[in-house]
Amino acid sequence: MQNIIHPDFKVGILGGGQLGKMLCLAAQNWHLQTWILDTSSDFPAGQVCSHFIEGNFKDFDDVYNFGKQVDVLTIEIEHVNTEALLKLESEGVKVHPSPSALNIIKDKGLQKQFYADKGLPTSSFELYESGEAIKQALNNGTLEYPFVQKSRTAGYDGKGVAVILSENDIEKILMTPSVIEPLVDIEKEIAVIVARNENGEMQTFPAVEMEFNPVANLVEFLVCPADIPYEVAQRAEILAKETIADFDICGLLAVELFWTKNGQILINEVAPRTHNSGHHTIDSCYTSQFQQQLRAILNLPLGSTKMKTPSVMVNLLGAEGYTGQAIYEGLDKCIATEGVKIHFYGKEITKPFRKMGHATILDEEIEKAKEKGRFVLKNLVIKS
Repeated sequence: MQNIIHPDFKVGILGGGQLGKMLCLAAQNWHLQTWILDTSSDFPAGQVCSHFIEGNFKDFDDVYNFGKQVDVLTIEIEHVNTEALLKLESEGVKVHPSPSALNIIKDKGLQKQFYADKGLPTSSFELYESGEAIKQALNNGTLEYPFVQKSRTAGYDGKGVAVILSENDIEKILMTPSVIEPLVDIEKEIAVIVARNENGEMQTFPAVEMEFNPVANLVEFLVCPADIPYEVAQRAEILAKETIADFDICGLLAVELFWTKNGQILINEVAPRTHNSGHHTIDSCYTSQFQQQLRAILNLPLGSTKMKTPSVMVNLLGAEGYTGQAIYEGLDKCIATEGVKIHFYGKEITKPFRKMGHATILDEEIEKAKEKGRFVLKNLVIKS
């Protein structure tokens, strides 16, 4: 194995957002060099990485030239130039996750077809080339309400998703190539983060339960462990392992799942990287998801995913009606509360529903952790 604790060994990361920042912070514990590629060193990771290179991770030349300078290349966002990654891989650069898997995952249509081809459980789906084609299908009766529309590319954090319940929602239809799925009768939305290294070793973090902001459609409230039967949790973890193995990914895969009212477990979608549903692991598990990503891409033994304590995680979002330099109100009340761990991402500008940070709340009694989480959401207000 290559000596990673060496001044010349470089871990390259495409993307300088909060995930990149937290990955760099985990790497600092091992004194690993972290190189970031993104368009501005003012982004969160620019404040903590070893070396920042300004460039566009969607540009072939920028990604290729960056990748030639590092020993291992990974991502914090899947919407990167995979043509450059494929060339780098062919020239012997270690790229994790694999660019071929990224090409499938970053297109939700290809992603759904992959599950169908591999026999992995997911909801039924149809592909449409445009919003007009969807409206035409509604008019001629080949598509019926209600349904969920997802843009095939570029969607994240609830963007690129429309829930169409009736004719009253027709103006919400996105005018992009899309995946259309039926509205699944969900008991709970859960997620499992699974890690895999080059040796094929796999570890899953305990399943978490997600509650979404009804307006922004992104995770606002997360509970670990999920309040689900043991056998459901076991099935979810097995499915996550099957999925990362089928994609042949080294690194992390966040597998978002539907547990339906009739007992099915269906794959909703996946992310081949650290994920919002794993932020609590920094404070509540023996190994954080960020250290686990490093272990996996460097082909090191994977860390224990055992929980230290139950936890709740809440996203700290920019308040509605405010755009400008961030002001954090109520911080003193929150950090004075036992078990509340605040993580700010260092974003200077706040916007409505922008992720400005997260809080993990630790408590042996999950109901008390939830109560403290609601306290943080009410009292920590991010304005401008």
